[in-house]
Amino acid sequence: MSDPDQNAVEHIVWQGKFITAKTRGRWEYVGRARDIRAAAILAVDDGHILLVEQYRVPLGRNCLELPAGLIGDEGGSEGEDDLDAAARELEEETGYRADTLENCGQFYSSPGMVSESFTLVRASGLTKVGPGGGVAGENITVHRVALGSLSEFIAEKRHEGCGIDVRMLMALGQQLISGEST
Repeated sequence: MSDPDQNAVEHIVWQGKFITAKTRGRWEYVGRARDIRAAAILAVDDGHILLVEQYRVPLGRNCLELPAGLIGDEGGSEGEDDLDAAARELEEETGYRADTLENCGQFYSSPGMVSESFTLVRASGLTKVGPGGGVAGENITVHRVALGSLSEFIAEKRHEGCGIDVRMLMALGQQLISGEST
């Protein structure tokens, strides 16, 4: 299957430190600058999942998300390994360290508008080693939620006005498919 814009020249319209706005044929989209990618961490252990909540300027409100962060975004870390970045971000954001990290593959969250990809990493064997909360200025709230009450927790956060990241669909997967969750 081909698209008429598939072979069109890509033009950079604007580039900041982390984001690049581009056009290709009739398409407008954004991507990460310098080929930076992200790691999203599915941290599940002992019947619980770790989630983070933080204010997101583009939404104008808090958002409930999986712990996540950029890979190779710091100067000198351009070749950073996905699992190393995931381990670092998990500990920074949640205060937990994982015994096991598994690369579950590369995914795209909104491919009609954003070229960014993320590596999904499953973390298990979790040990609390610090306070979490992210690095300076992130103000992350960590939630350790029982898997059996995840649907209700997400509904409560939505009712409070919290945005819900698309990756929460994965955590709710089978419940949504079987019609058990809204």
